[in-house]
Amino acid sequence: MNQKRLILSSPLLEIVISRLAQQLIETYQDFSDTVILGMQPRGIYFAERVAKELNRALGQTVPLGYLDATFYRDDFRRRDSPLRANTTNVPFIIENKRVILIDDVLATGRMVRAALDAMTAFGRPRKVELVVLIDRRYNRDLPIKPDYTGKRVNTLESQQVLVEWTEQGAETDRIWLVG
Repeated sequence: MNQKRLILSSPLLEIVISRLAQQLIETYQDFSDTVILGMQPRGIYFAERVAKELNRALGQTVPLGYLDATFYRDDFRRRDSPLRANTTNVPFIIENKRVILIDDVLATGRMVRAALDAMTAFGRPRKVELVVLIDRRYNRDLPIKPDYTGKRVNTLESQQVLVEWTEQGAETDRIWLVG
């Protein structure tokens, strides 16, 4: 029997997003050489919300792009059925920019590694920092950790973090621990 436990939902989710945006503002202060990359598929919804909060607080627009790392995954050629790629939309060069890489859930670290490889097609960033909504502790395969975290969750390998966004048709935003 799969158990389903609510980790995060509104209004706490909005508070977490606001806190992360404030932490970024404290660290970066000047965003003139900074861009945001949301990781496909679900990290883009979180990235849009962080960008919206930053833009509101700063009174300026921080460039936002969507990065798909499907073809850079280390398991891309090991699957029986081919992976379906998502849209990459990076309408700017990241050469010598500070990049805020955003994803909804950090588990093994393999998708972040793939995203770092995928970014090189758009230039060599001066610095990359990772923002995640949920950090699944104790599941890392690679030595990757977030610079900014919404919530840390202790999980077993058999468990999953399920993120439901209203942008994807969910009734409300909710994050669940399943398993």
